[in-house]
Amino acid sequence: MAEKKAIKQSENKSSKKHPGFQPGDLAVYPAHGVGRIESIESREIGGNEQDFYIMKILENSMVIMIPTKNVLSVGLRNIISKDEVKKIYGVIQSKRNSSIDNQTWNRRYREYMEKIKTGSLFDVGEVFRDLYLLKLTKDLSFGERKLLDTAQGLLLKELCIAKDKDEKSIMSEIESLFDHQ
Repeated sequence: MAEKKAIKQSENKSSKKHPGFQPGDLAVYPAHGVGRIESIESREIGGNEQDFYIMKILENSMVIMIPTKNVLSVGLRNIISKDEVKKIYGVIQSKRNSSIDNQTWNRRYREYMEKIKTGSLFDVGEVFRDLYLLKLTKDLSFGERKLLDTAQGLLLKELCIAKDKDEKSIMSEIESLFDHQ
């Protein structure tokens, strides 16, 4: 538990130290993944001038407008560092909470969705680990399979960028983590 708290604290520090993003920067938007800041634009909304980051998600080319003053509240953050990849791998290798198996699939789904919405790659790593291992012992519901795909996609994209490797290599590394359990 202390290790998890330390990981959360280090994650919070690293994600709050950015002064702002510039066009061309990569960032992570919770539940959507890695995107590139295309521009910073001013728009008038409700009579007030506001600055927005225009972000294009790499996975699906979705464009998101994020008010620059709301960066922390929406959870926009920097890509994890190469050093933090080891911590993510540690989360994937750690023991999962087996009591979650006894919950109904829809309750598990809600809990996992909340973790994904935090934008924390550590939380996404937990969701991926739990569903990946659960899939080995029982059939996942349709919602859980989609959630596993989402968690895997979010995890892969950010780890690929952090380690500057392709998805196939990263997926092999991740799958090898499960060999030691």
